[in-house]
Amino acid sequence: MTAIATAAALSLPISLYRPAKINTKKSVRGGFRVFALFGEEGGLVDKKSAWSTLFDVEDPRSKVPQCKGKFLDVNQALEVARYDIQYCDWRARQDVLTIMLLHEKVVEVLNPLARDYKSIGTMKKELAELQEDLAQAHRQVHISEARVATALDKLAYMEALVNDRLLQDRHTSGTDQTCASPSTSKQSLDIVKGKLPRKSLNVSGPVQPYNTRLKNFWFPVAFSTDLKDDTMVPFDCFEEPWVIFRGKDGIPGCVQNTCAHRACPLHLGSVNEGRIQCPYHGWEYSTDGKCEKMPSTQLRNVKIKSLPCFEQEGMIWIWPGDEPPTATIPCLLPPSGFEIHAEIVMELPIEHGLLLDNLLDLAHAPFTHTSTFAKGWSVPSLVKFLTPASGLQGYWDPYPIDMEFRPPCMVLSTIGISKPGKLEGQNTRQCATHLHQLHVCLPSSRKKTRLLYRMSLDFASVLKHVPFMQYLWRHFAEQV
Repeated sequence: MTAIATAAALSLPISLYRPAKINTKKSVRGGFRVFALFGEEGGLVDKKSAWSTLFDVEDPRSKVPQCKGKFLDVNQALEVARYDIQYCDWRARQDVLTIMLLHEKVVEVLNPLARDYKSIGTMKKELAELQEDLAQAHRQVHISEARVATALDKLAYMEALVNDRLLQDRHTSGTDQTCASPSTSKQSLDIVKGKLPRKSLNVSGPVQPYNTRLKNFWFPVAFSTDLKDDTMVPFDCFEEPWVIFRGKDGIPGCVQNTCAHRACPLHLGSVNEGRIQCPYHGWEYSTDGKCEKMPSTQLRNVKIKSLPCFEQEGMIWIWPGDEPPTATIPCLLPPSGFEIHAEIVMELPIEHGLLLDNLLDLAHAPFTHTSTFAKGWSVPSLVKFLTPASGLQGYWDPYPIDMEFRPPCMVLSTIGISKPGKLEGQNTRQCATHLHQLHVCLPSSRKKTRLLYRMSLDFASVLKHVPFMQYLWRHFAEQV
């Protein structure tokens, strides 16, 4: 878990060298533009080889479930929804590949070292054609993006139905076991346990009550990019529901996510002229929690709980403690020379202290993460964490990883990388390229953590301009 996006960053070895001379022939198949690339000798150039880990995905259309005109049970419907996801994933990868190839063609046209001299008029004509092709490809990307969102919603709905069915089956099996013999009951119990969904496992273990002093810190709760003027972000913090939104002046505020009238969750409503409106009876609250509108009744002095809220360096912070908030907020920006490539928020079914333990512990990586970022890592005879400056920051040996813990719940790390699944050098100073990560583990409850993850690179800036990258980063994060 320590390096959520290492595999993601390294699985996209975008070609940064000068491209070979190619000729592009275009044709249309099934309504999509298909590109055949030929080299100088007329042979087919396998431009996908540089991105084989990303784009070599089997076309799923041959495996479409045969269900037309049939009444589907919940499991069959779930299979259809999963197929939709597979198809959308395949289609999106083809769209991204098309755009990448077009971008390479633009670079080739503008290459001042091209062997064949071209007039400005010819270059303008070629660039105009490429611009049209890029516009068409970007339109297709937006269509695929909408399809992905719809398919994900459908899959989530179907999985909820299946999980409900499994819970009913478990309850029925448990009732039947009370009448069975001891040996039969044990066998049935084993079968039921084998069907338990992974999310139902209790991975938090015994959790101690929160120390009251833990609340007296500034906590990041959301990224600024996720909080638009007319949106809300609900979240839990220390077992309490909160919601953040922007006031009329654009400054964010945090209030209790419960209407004072009939306890309706406020995030189900809307933001109206900088006030959050309850969807039940239309009561409206400002960012300080004061109710400023009460339709159909006399306005009274009503106020819900609010928290000090501040925006700094692309993040929204709150102070949930009873003591007065401190005047300074820690800086969590990546070091100089890094660019932010991804900001992801995830809800994880684990207590935040155990998640912090996981992020600060690298010894488990070559055993647990063998299919993602730690694939190919050797198992050293001894793993050490050296702290020359203080006990809260240091570096790993033998891994080229610098790491720091910042109270109350932040972990920052810089990782030296070279190619997929491989670490480079004995320390980060010996590495040419680096991945910087920020993990914020917000204690939502004793069994749930809100994880804010920010990934930055000091190389491959072109990845920031590739469509769908946010979905690819999230895919790798969920795999880890």
